[in-house]
Amino acid sequence: KLLLEQWSPRQLRIYSRSEAAQVLLRRQLNDDRRVRFVIGDVRDPERLTQAAQGVDTIFHLAALKHVPVCEENPFEAVKTNVLGTQYVIDAALACGVKRVIDVSSDKAASPLNLYGTTKSIGEKLIVSANNLSETTSFICIRAGNVLGTAGSVVPLFRSQVLHRNMVTVTDPEMTRFFLNVRDVIGMILEVPQQAVGGEIFILEMPAMRIGDLAEVMARQLGNETTTTTVIGKRPG
Repeated sequence: KLLLEQWSPRQLRIYSRSEAAQVLLRRQLNDDRRVRFVIGDVRDPERLTQAAQGVDTIFHLAALKHVPVCEENPFEAVKTNVLGTQYVIDAALACGVKRVIDVSSDKAASPLNLYGTTKSIGEKLIVSANNLSETTSFICIRAGNVLGTAGSVVPLFRSQVLHRNMVTVTDPEMTRFFLNVRDVIGMILEVPQQAVGGEIFILEMPAMRIGDLAEVMARQLGNETTTTTVIGKRPG
């Protein structure tokens, strides 16, 4: 929505493997004149190259992002987060794309788990790719957790409080960087105006303790009988 409002593109292409998400977004936007939906996987270099024909800017956000999922399916994480990023680079170079903006993760800094490691490698691939072409610039943006996105902690806590009158916390002292969707997308859209190529932009993000988040949500959505259970750290 912000891209259509702020950039007024001739065409915006949505490339993803989720048919259901594309159908839902198509209904929400209701703009078939400017928005084209392409089913495809970031792991499919041929389809990716087809989708990149005639494109000026690519925003690369495809990833396996849940830390335990990546720990339990390590090569799947590599195929999406590492090989997929290289395929984006190859498609951009083959099609003469002007800019590639890779949205990375705060967990790429001194990574402690496989997800962070794959995102760190992805950043290195993007920065290195900037030396491969004089006409295509490659830029990284390192962001934190986006509040309310699919499978994230806020919808989980909300569901737990409303349906079970309790929340499960891995460790109350765990901290996370959080941004809301509109703020993070706004920052991502500002970066291309400032970037030269080869940079890693690190967004300013407020941090909070998971225990504090659980306490606030329990107080706001629950009652005096709402309980908190500490379940211990997850894999990764």
